[in-house]
Amino acid sequence: MKKSFIGITVLAIVTLACSTLMPAANNAEPTVAEPGVGATNAPSQDTASRLEGLGSYPCPDSDFICVKLSVPLNHFDPSDSRMIDVVFGVLPATGERKGMFVTATGGPGSAGLASADSYTATMDPAIPEQYDIVFFDQRGVGQSGNLQCVNATAKYYLSDFDTSTPEKEAALLETARTFASECVAEMGNPDILPYLGTAQAVEDLEIFRQVIGDEKFWLYGESYGTQYAQTYAAAHPDHLAGMILDGTVDLTLSGVEYYVQQTAAFNNALQLTLEACNADDICAETMGGGDAIAAYNKLSQRLKQEPIEFDFPLPSGGVAKRAFTFSDLETSATGYMYSETLRMMFLRALAAYSRNEDIVPMARILYNSLAIDPETLEAMIDPSYSDAIYYGVECQDYSYFSGTPEERGAALMQAGNEVEQTVSNFSSLFYGDIPCLFWPNAVENAARPAPLTADGIPTLVLGAIADPATPVSNGINVFRRLDDGYLVTQEGGPHVTYGVGSACVDAIVTEFMVNGQPPSERETTCEGVVADEFVPLLPLDAKEFSDPLEALSMIDDEIYYLPEYYYWDYSTPTSIGCPFGGVMSFEATDTSDSFSLEACSFTSGFSLTGSGLNNYDDGTFTLEVTVSGLKEGTLTYIRDAEGTRSVSGEYGGEAVELSR
Repeated sequence: MKKSFIGITVLAIVTLACSTLMPAANNAEPTVAEPGVGATNAPSQDTASRLEGLGSYPCPDSDFICVKLSVPLNHFDPSDSRMIDVVFGVLPATGERKGMFVTATGGPGSAGLASADSYTATMDPAIPEQYDIVFFDQRGVGQSGNLQCVNATAKYYLSDFDTSTPEKEAALLETARTFASECVAEMGNPDILPYLGTAQAVEDLEIFRQVIGDEKFWLYGESYGTQYAQTYAAAHPDHLAGMILDGTVDLTLSGVEYYVQQTAAFNNALQLTLEACNADDICAETMGGGDAIAAYNKLSQRLKQEPIEFDFPLPSGGVAKRAFTFSDLETSATGYMYSETLRMMFLRALAAYSRNEDIVPMARILYNSLAIDPETLEAMIDPSYSDAIYYGVECQDYSYFSGTPEERGAALMQAGNEVEQTVSNFSSLFYGDIPCLFWPNAVENAARPAPLTADGIPTLVLGAIADPATPVSNGINVFRRLDDGYLVTQEGGPHVTYGVGSACVDAIVTEFMVNGQPPSERETTCEGVVADEFVPLLPLDAKEFSDPLEALSMIDDEIYYLPEYYYWDYSTPTSIGCPFGGVMSFEATDTSDSFSLEACSFTSGFSLTGSGLNNYDDGTFTLEVTVSGLKEGTLTYIRDAEGTRSVSGEYGGEAVELSR
């Protein structure tokens, strides 16, 4: 139901007095120094000095400098004097400054400041050398309000989205009505609801540009951020030196048209993922009958008949009786279609069920996708993302039919029935914005924006064939309308393509930013894959291991790809229930991830008690464990920075010294 997801917590704590920007309440530009001469007419003062004058303060646990601006709540009513705070983070250029490079992250609802340092680390060093890197928390998000409704959201996403009968359609509409009411009540501050839309939010960035003093800047948008970037470009075209759209939303599409295409794109991504498994001998062999498509369809059909009851290993030890539904399967699949690695992880969970009807790995994916506690199934707060703001923005940017909520609901269900007849999976995604039918102050009969031409603004449009959330066709359509556009398409590929491992895409962006050189051709194709190479499942019994090194190597891989660890926030001490009993815990230190294992069994007959360390400095992963079960022993396992794996110690009464 979300277009994107991101998350690491960063706190911005700098406050700028409201009086600094009071002229903006009347839509007048704040008083700033005259721009100096430069590639983008940058201010004469250096960035750090300019930020210091605005009351800046170091962002905690970050290299960025934060500043909190007080901006008009309603930019389009000069008589409205109400203000809100929006936080921006800046990493000043380390060399000769060319201007600002601003990133609008996805969602809507993501906190840009939460990902500022990690995103910047993926850039070619020449970019932060020549540009001030800017991220921000959009109004209402993170440090700019932190409006949340995590409890209402967890309850809502665990609901049944089956619309196969009129009674179930009515139930879904009532579920959406309840969610809208409960989410708004939980988030509080209802006065802000009419002012969360993208048209208002981009004016906050425009005020930031004014106080910094740059005449023009570079703007990168990913996923929803492309919605934001295009809206800014339409409102303030004279202030962009260049634009990069990554995972592009076609703003000319209505909400219904967009969700029709997105539903088909998710279905396509799943089919491509299952086909990639069939082309991988190890993956295909693990699936019953050697066909991942058949394996998925078999599970899907079973769940349509009734939920699967199972025992889930609790992080506290022991098990809990749980049920896994058809809606849970679709939630798990959609949550793990966003990248090549996630698709492989989903295939491993599907393979586990196909092999011996083990639904636990799929349940781990479900709980991770929904950000709920595996122990209690209660919502976990993620300061880096807000579903409340997701709907707060969507319900201002898109409208759905006309009439009463009941009349609009009936029209939406009719449109959904047509979708269900054309796609084999994920038809429930079509109803992603259904709460907008009942959302307070939601817009009605909103006209779609005119096609963006971005005259005089060189623009890169990045996309991927397997992108499920922003269909590649959206980007192609936007590219074809641009005055000076360049299309870069990755084969296979993730939801957004810059800074996530494609050397081809990254090189094009770097050349564009650093040297001002667009691609030599208007359309470029970069190589890519749909899913990472399949990582084999652990055998069900330790008797199948050839030696202790194979056992610990496979357990090493298993730990790495556990959803609880793969998506860990690197700050919250976390535990998981091991598949065959026992518990594993991990927490962060300044230099490593520290593991503790208590009778933890990832396979029958190989129980581990001891400790582990993932060392950030030298890139090694170590386990020092006592083994019990099939044989007794004490082993030390090491994976070094080059990937060489070794084990030493004693196992089954014999000395062990293995490496490969």
